[in-house]
Amino acid sequence: MGPHPAVAAIRLAVRRVLHDVLTEHTAQHTAPELSTTASGAPTAPSAPQGAPRVEPPTPLVLVACSGGADSMALASALAFEARKLPVRAGGITVDHGLQDGSGLRAAEVAARLTAMGLEPVEAVTVTVGRDGGPEAAARDARYAALDEAAERLGAAAVLLGHTRDDQAETVLLGLARGSGIRSLSGMAAVSGAEGRYRRPFLQLDRQTARKACMVQSLPVWDDPMNADPAYTRSRLRHEGLPALEKSLGKGVVEALARTAQLCRDDADALDTWAADVEASVRDETGQLVCARLYALPAAVRRRVLRRAAIAEGAPAGSLFARHIEELDRLITSWRGQGAINLPGRVEARRQGGRLVIRQG
Repeated sequence: MGPHPAVAAIRLAVRRVLHDVLTEHTAQHTAPELSTTASGAPTAPSAPQGAPRVEPPTPLVLVACSGGADSMALASALAFEARKLPVRAGGITVDHGLQDGSGLRAAEVAARLTAMGLEPVEAVTVTVGRDGGPEAAARDARYAALDEAAERLGAAAVLLGHTRDDQAETVLLGLARGSGIRSLSGMAAVSGAEGRYRRPFLQLDRQTARKACMVQSLPVWDDPMNADPAYTRSRLRHEGLPALEKSLGKGVVEALARTAQLCRDDADALDTWAADVEASVRDETGQLVCARLYALPAAVRRRVLRRAAIAEGAPAGSLFARHIEELDRLITSWRGQGAINLPGRVEARRQGGRLVIRQG
């Protein structure tokens, strides 16, 4: 008799990601360095006859685990699947220090991960700032800690337990902010530097992960902050989404997750278009030509403007839609307006038919 359907589903999702990580890791460590002929054509290097084949090092995959149902289910699936593959599996839990006893809970989570057979396992304590509000500040501190641990331990990937429900919430939050399709595309299955972060559960609902924990008798900690109505995502989870499903019927979460993927495909295509066309809207000195920008579709033009502002020193995380709209008005609604101040002490002005963006 096979495993419970919920357990089988989470293991299959993790297995697929581990195979992807292994394929990429092997290609990275076995790709031959090509030499070239006199005409510039690449030639494969010749290995010495009888030389032993060098196997790539075994990759380390970490799971980020808070102790909640989603990440505990993910940790259990990683521990099970890694035993059948040439993969080392470890775990990281982050103590945000925002609640009494958080250090003790982090130590308990680390002990559970170790009991699953994960190695190495670390509990990392962070200091949460205030920029962007408590939720954003905690997220920034958590990812900084995960990045540091991954770099220090040489991890090939870090698995995150975001589910289809989390994806639906992210899409609705972006919609409420009036964001563009990049924000509406939600979380990517692969993200971060060199594809570090992997989200195996984006096609699985939260209930599947919880059920997998229950049938495996895995202890789960429910963070009280996830039920605190002071937080926007908590209100959306416990009030907003249930109200939508009551009004529109079941299937809202699945539809929102599908919307995220469609938006991501469109956003990727537009980003590629903007990157390809950027050189053609600059003059021989590298300045942006307003008439050429005006001729572009609005979605492409605004992406070119955003790329240009970031290239001149505007922090990407602080460059919002309103900044790009003001930049765009210098192209489409020119009335002699003055310079625009952007984050990072970057200034943009229209001058002699050119859009001049520079750090002041």
